[in-house]
Amino acid sequence: MDVVVVGAGFGGIFAVYHLRELGFSVRALEMGDGVGGTWYWNRYPGARCDVPSLEYSYGFSKELQLEWEWTEIMPAREEIEDYLNHVVDRFDLRRDIQLGTRVTAATFDEATSRWLVETDTGDRFLAPFVVMATGCLSAPVLPDIAGRDSFEGAVYQTSLWPKDGVDFTGLRVGLIGTGSSGVQATPEIAREAEHLYVFQRSAVYSFPAFRGMIDQELQRKFKENPDEFRRQQRQAFAGVAGFGGALGPAQLPERKILETPWEEQLEVLDEQGFWGARAWADVLVDLEANEAGAELFREMIRRTVDAPDIAEKLSPRGYPIGCKRLVFGVDYYEAFNRDNVTCVDLRLGAIESITPTGIQTGQGHFDLDVIVFATGFDAMTGALNRIDIRGRDGTLLRDAWAEGARTYLGLQSVGFPNLFTVTGPGSPSVLANMVVGVEQHVEWIGNCLVYLRDHGYGTIEPTPEAQDEWVEHVNEVAKGTMYTAATCNSWYLGANIPGKPRIFLPYVGGLPAYIEKTDAVAAAGYEGFTLG
Repeated sequence: MDVVVVGAGFGGIFAVYHLRELGFSVRALEMGDGVGGTWYWNRYPGARCDVPSLEYSYGFSKELQLEWEWTEIMPAREEIEDYLNHVVDRFDLRRDIQLGTRVTAATFDEATSRWLVETDTGDRFLAPFVVMATGCLSAPVLPDIAGRDSFEGAVYQTSLWPKDGVDFTGLRVGLIGTGSSGVQATPEIAREAEHLYVFQRSAVYSFPAFRGMIDQELQRKFKENPDEFRRQQRQAFAGVAGFGGALGPAQLPERKILETPWEEQLEVLDEQGFWGARAWADVLVDLEANEAGAELFREMIRRTVDAPDIAEKLSPRGYPIGCKRLVFGVDYYEAFNRDNVTCVDLRLGAIESITPTGIQTGQGHFDLDVIVFATGFDAMTGALNRIDIRGRDGTLLRDAWAEGARTYLGLQSVGFPNLFTVTGPGSPSVLANMVVGVEQHVEWIGNCLVYLRDHGYGTIEPTPEAQDEWVEHVNEVAKGTMYTAATCNSWYLGANIPGKPRIFLPYVGGLPAYIEKTDAVAAAGYEGFTLG
């Protein structure tokens, strides 16, 4: 075949459709038993998208956009999975998607310019091109805690949740982790469990999700001119034209918090709630202003959580708003007003071990029936590094990236011809609307393959100089932002994985600037690439 696609989430599904439309033979390999990627695996209670449904959807087909009816502003996992299955069936993509197949290795043969892709089922595929649509948050990790495997109760992981769900009725549950999954799961588990203990290493900035049924008039207006809406998305810094499904561009705040008296800041908090902490022009660009916004956020926690000591435990300190991915939750802080929910602040005594009957901390032992790990992912590079990918001279990708991921435009790496990464490190990726990002990447890859076909080329690979310049640019743009603040330890930097190089992975320059650059590269005959 012409192209092997690895993964059948948003990126892989669109890659099958788009490349097939361009006349290429394609096979997608997906380790899950269903399509959907993130929205297939993350079945934990409360799982929900942090982008409005109208925005978190494909724009490649006008017919699809006119047919599909979203029900919620911020779609729940189930609705997104239903949508993706509809897309696969609507465009007859299942015949080119092989489920239950995990890719274990991909090896480039320099003599034939072909990739050999091997799987855990024993199947082997030969193709000149490979598109890695493995997702940025698809390689789950468990913390290295002494005695982790000794627990005699039930153990679950939010990113590998049982298809049939879990009944927590009458059980004592320990939830480890307060990132997005932990925040979304907390109030849902609390409604069932006899008692829920939330083990918190770092207090989180959790903003309330825009929850509710979608305005049907808004959906109707969207369908009047979806092409214009998609154009606005690609012109928006983060690929989102306006939260809540608004059809106009998002308005940036003009007022500065450092120039506003405290009393007036509180008035903004009265109007906007938690969002009032970010409603300022300087909060995300100035550390002093950021701390002022953080204090507003903590004030809102104090207003929401009844017990002052619990409110203090839940109040984030020591790192800026925005250095980590924003977490959207529903009734997260309110959950700690329940009698059956306890915040175990690990700053007061860390987890020492997991025992057969619970979790031992510096604050004492907690007897549990269930442990839930909401401990995140080896982001952006983890899924790729777990595959034995060998390029020229048998070089392993994980070895080439040993000091940090290096790509040109987030699309390719030196030494790995014809291997493309969808929303890879060095692209806007997780800092932008993922659906807009994957569509732009797959379209670029498709156009590139057509160019190679039409001009008689068999291989494409970045030059070392172009890759070095791009990596330097990606890191230069990130300097001075909240993402690279000295106090920020985020998965954007790989800080959640022991031993992982600290290098800023996504491109923070914004989607429009990135699209302009990639378009210019293509228009110049794929400048910065060697074609052979």
